[in-house]
Amino acid sequence: MNTVHIPAGPLKLDGELIVPPTANSVVLFAHGSGSSRLSPRNTYVAQVLQHCGIGTLLFDLLTQEEDQDYATRFDIGLLTRRLLAATSWLQDETKNLKLGYFGASTGAAAALLAAAKMDGDIAAVVSRGGRPDLAGEVALDRVTSPTLLIVGDCDYGVVELNQQAYALMNCEKQLTLIPGAIHLFEEPGTLQQAAKSAADWFVKHFQAGS
Repeated sequence: MNTVHIPAGPLKLDGELIVPPTANSVVLFAHGSGSSRLSPRNTYVAQVLQHCGIGTLLFDLLTQEEDQDYATRFDIGLLTRRLLAATSWLQDETKNLKLGYFGASTGAAAALLAAAKMDGDIAAVVSRGGRPDLAGEVALDRVTSPTLLIVGDCDYGVVELNQQAYALMNCEKQLTLIPGAIHLFEEPGTLQQAAKSAADWFVKHFQAGS
């Protein structure tokens, strides 16, 4: 594990970068509101990706002070700018590696907005229990990166929001419902299913064109 400090304007964002020796790709994790780079769910998914030979960057989108402000947690524009800053830094650090985004909750909206702004430079996007609808119709229409939306089929309300966002997207896309899961995927076996779906998606699209 390599602890890193990512420049984002006047701030430094703490992160953990792991790149397996044979990796041809790295996934940046955009966590949800009230979470951090230490999220046990994202850490688990990152470990699954690492076992597939994929690098991971988990980092804090917000400082501790910013995270105390409920409104800041839902400032999708700010989260997107931070993700783009981390993306730029990572591109300089890991030359020639393909990039992907994994977003959870509000982080999914930031991932899709950033992917739209990156205009095809992001090889794949995965949303777990995310709020892709918060990216907005214009951004969703502009996303060209292959996108997988993973939702617990018992996460009522969020399922419908994902279905609405899915309908607005014109890229290669897939909506996967995990049986018996609600928002945090705490039910036995559900996080494992979500992680496997994410890993399969990233492996498929990182290998495309290699």
